[in-house]
Amino acid sequence: MTRSNAPAYQTGFANHFATEAVDGALPVGRNSPQRPALGLYAEQLSGAAFTAPRDHNLRSWLYRLRPSAQHGPYQPFAQGRVRSGPFTETPPNPNRMRWDPLPMPDQPTDWVEGLTTYGGNGDADSGTGVGVHLYVANRSMVDRVFYSADGELLIVPQQAAQRFVTEMGVIEAAPGHIVVIPRGVRFRVEVDGEARGYVCENYGAPFRLPDLGPIGSNGLANPRDFETPVAAFEDVDRSTECVQKYGGQLWATTFDHSPLDVVAWHGNYAPYRYDTARFNTIGTVSFDHPDPSIFTVLTSPSDTPGTANCDFVIFPPRWMVAEDTFRPPWFHRNVMSEFMGLIFGEYDAKAGGFAPGGASLHNRMSGHGPDQASWDGATKADLKPHKIENTLAFMFETRMPIRTTAWAEQTPLMQLDYDDCWTGFEKGKV
Repeated sequence: MTRSNAPAYQTGFANHFATEAVDGALPVGRNSPQRPALGLYAEQLSGAAFTAPRDHNLRSWLYRLRPSAQHGPYQPFAQGRVRSGPFTETPPNPNRMRWDPLPMPDQPTDWVEGLTTYGGNGDADSGTGVGVHLYVANRSMVDRVFYSADGELLIVPQQAAQRFVTEMGVIEAAPGHIVVIPRGVRFRVEVDGEARGYVCENYGAPFRLPDLGPIGSNGLANPRDFETPVAAFEDVDRSTECVQKYGGQLWATTFDHSPLDVVAWHGNYAPYRYDTARFNTIGTVSFDHPDPSIFTVLTSPSDTPGTANCDFVIFPPRWMVAEDTFRPPWFHRNVMSEFMGLIFGEYDAKAGGFAPGGASLHNRMSGHGPDQASWDGATKADLKPHKIENTLAFMFETRMPIRTTAWAEQTPLMQLDYDDCWTGFEKGKV
């Protein structure tokens, strides 16, 4: 970015940062001085138990214009399409599902108003599982902020640039970026025109970088490419609605000022963005398509080693060079459950029907893989080195089946003919 008002960032994953928007706002040598500079109020924002091991302990100290406790009681906020686990409103459904993109609203709609839950698993109260949401918006949030007390938000913009104005600084993101906002951090979303995207709400352990094992010390998502905003604050004495997601429902209260008033902060619990174009894709240079875990950007581990509460996986532009190999993702059944989205382009295992902004769900042990057209093309292809370009798909992969909401099962966006993409395969000749 070259604009003079473009946000500034600090680089590195899960670093301990220190940043101030006004010189002298950060205390030196202590966290909670008797009288913080500039009449500010010190507040610790904890993303882990106080006694969590040091390498997993997440917290930041914020120095703000007013205490964040300065508000009245929360009341239910009647939005109607947002849920959390346990997801019990519909019976378990083993069927493969695919949806057309959420249509743009015909009325002014901000990010909170356009948020819709498709499904999820686990239970936010017990700290396991995920919620999966999609959103559309055609106006910015004005005098309104949002946060989730239920989970960490991994946001995947799909259409249009979006600006996330958070307590701890400003993040700009375009399709191809992801934005992660920790549990409890307040923010608003600003858009210029029609915007769309996906959200994985992670109830479990916070996302971290996957171990690289024999890959070595470099590769996949490199820590230096993650960007956390520098401090920026608002000094606005105007009523601001604060909507929180708590216990699977939305609640709202009103501040008499903007609560995005953190003048300085330090710590390792903060929002960040990542440009997936910087992902160092690793693949085979001999034969066979590798397991999709080789495309993992971030992982939320579970209590079972090697089995994630949730992995965030991307399928970016990449070279295909394998010899004597079916190069697209193969047919498979999986103990993990997969919710997929498409940012732009065409997914190499689906020649049609899977549109940018759409979604698909293949739950535990559901047979899936390339459709007929993709299979035909791949089995007849001339296996020269080939670059897959102008595409970006992703997957939220989770250890538990994703239970869909009633809205997701009843919406006319559901492609009732999805199973037909696997018809017409000829029987093998024995």
